[in-house]
Amino acid sequence: MNKGLWTLRYTFINVTYFVAFCTIHALAALYLLAQGFTNTEVGILLAVANILSAISQPLIAGIIDKPGHLTNRRFILISVFIIMAGSGILMVSNKNKPLIFVTYVIIYMIQFAYQPVMTALCFEYQKAGCNIFYGLARGLGSASFALTSAFIGGAVEEHGVNILLIVNVIAMVLSAIVVFFFKKPEVQGRGDLNGYSDTALNRVLNPDDGSEDIKVAHNNFFDFARTYPAFILFLLGVICFFFAHNMINDFMIQIIRNLGGGEKELGYSNFLQAILELPVMALIGIVLKKISSDKLLIFSGTAFFVKILILIFATNMATMYLSQSFQLFAYAVFIPASAYYVSQNMAELDQVKGQAFVTSAITVGGVFSNLISGVILDNMGIRPMLIVGTVVSALGVVIAYMALGPKRGARLDEK
Repeated sequence: MNKGLWTLRYTFINVTYFVAFCTIHALAALYLLAQGFTNTEVGILLAVANILSAISQPLIAGIIDKPGHLTNRRFILISVFIIMAGSGILMVSNKNKPLIFVTYVIIYMIQFAYQPVMTALCFEYQKAGCNIFYGLARGLGSASFALTSAFIGGAVEEHGVNILLIVNVIAMVLSAIVVFFFKKPEVQGRGDLNGYSDTALNRVLNPDDGSEDIKVAHNNFFDFARTYPAFILFLLGVICFFFAHNMINDFMIQIIRNLGGGEKELGYSNFLQAILELPVMALIGIVLKKISSDKLLIFSGTAFFVKILILIFATNMATMYLSQSFQLFAYAVFIPASAYYVSQNMAELDQVKGQAFVTSAITVGGVFSNLISGVILDNMGIRPMLIVGTVVSALGVVIAYMALGPKRGARLDEK
């Protein structure tokens, strides 16, 4: 199959995912408040969902990496059907808060859980000979998030919050169809190896092609950490970056109101940062031929720091938009660069776990941001909150440089 068609199909998986990501994650508070939840209850629900997501992602990845019937593709299909079923339950919940709480936690957690699996799916298929332009596909996913953000607010005003659930179901139905037919070409000589996960299959068929690290999945966290010490240290930096990143996103309306803006400017700001991701992600493959993924990760961490530093001195919306434009170099570089780093520097049997640990670190950063930033904001105000976020982000840059810089710790390809 030609490159364009494989890329198109994988792009559609990303597009449907991020349409639903917008309605489930970005607009979670909007939906839950309309169902009678208080701000405190919304915060508790999202914190529970994020914590469970951070715990479940490496566990799920460990299962997928083992020989067995649960593959990347199958887990995505299971996740899609769970989100469809959950959205259906929410449609008939009649503001039953306990039912909504449990159901929303599940679909929120599951959607986060299959994001790293979706990334691992791309690299798995690439190694099987399927030419997929990952950066373009991921960038168009961000563009779908941006477009959904631009139009869904008006749809909610006109039709109510249940339109979010309808969009979820439509997106997941389309995703299920595409993923069901998104089958990797059969491996010659596969024989009775259908019981092995797709990520494990190549090493099973070629048992003598590398070191013991390449042939063995490190499903125990401590074994994984001993094998990839630089990566584990880097994850601490990721937590710091996304503490600051989520601080801006979660409390953006308060920041904007402090600068004289309102809901309209909030929409513009969200659209700007999401749409700017497309060109960078689309071109990241070319950039990676010139600059290594570890250097790009340090660069993106520095951009996270600059993005929040600008806001400390912001006096108007123009400065806010300037800060958001650094999404070009921060999040837009980080996401594909981290995916390529894992793919290039980890054994095949560890790559799903590696992608999952990145997403877990992002989630943990968000949890700490939710728990700490609101307290600082309520008691001290916008600027002290941003100063704390800037300091934490700067610490993340230092940690990332220690992990991935010239004197970084041992990596698989250095053994």
